[in-house]
Amino acid sequence: MTQSGHSLVLADESREPLRRRYIQWLCNGAAAVAVAGRFIMLFVRLASVFAALLLASATVLAQGAKLTDPQIAHIAYTAGQLDIEAAQQAMQKSNNKDVIAFAQDMERDHKAVNDQALALVKKLNVTPEDNDTSKTLTKQATVKRDELGKLSGAPFDKAYIDNEVAYHKTVNSALQNTLIPSASNAQLKDLLATGLKIFQGHEQHAEHVAAEFK
Repeated sequence: MTQSGHSLVLADESREPLRRRYIQWLCNGAAAVAVAGRFIMLFVRLASVFAALLLASATVLAQGAKLTDPQIAHIAYTAGQLDIEAAQQAMQKSNNKDVIAFAQDMERDHKAVNDQALALVKKLNVTPEDNDTSKTLTKQATVKRDELGKLSGAPFDKAYIDNEVAYHKTVNSALQNTLIPSASNAQLKDLLATGLKIFQGHEQHAEHVAAEFK
């Protein structure tokens, strides 16, 4: 081997440690990036859990605020009145005899319960108090009524009756789990309990009619 060839081999050998260090540096860099990535993902997950805990805490605090009897009376009356308005829309738009019969039952029964509620608050000299729950119910019902107003025929019938199933499930759950337990006045509590039995029948009736459209 020539002197120049020998020098070239030595040069290559002398660079080998540099190559190894460079490769090691790249590996370390890749590992560092991977660790950083895992740290970022962990941070994101922790942040998400923390946000969820904050939201849950806010929900618990909101639920922990006890409703007053005037507020409960307003919520119950509003829920009934909104279903009366939905029933009246159905009677105007539908040609399905079962849907119309259901809507007629809703109008009749909710009017009867609301009349009893008005008589009771008058007797107790209580003025129903508007509140966030009543406002939310009204807002949601308005949106749904507008949506249904754009439909006709079978699509309207199905959308109306499906909404009635969902609406009664929501109202009945609120009555059973929140409004009745929170009511202080015994007569108001009894009226709500009577209404719950009627509305549970409505839920079953709605599910029966909804089965026609599946």
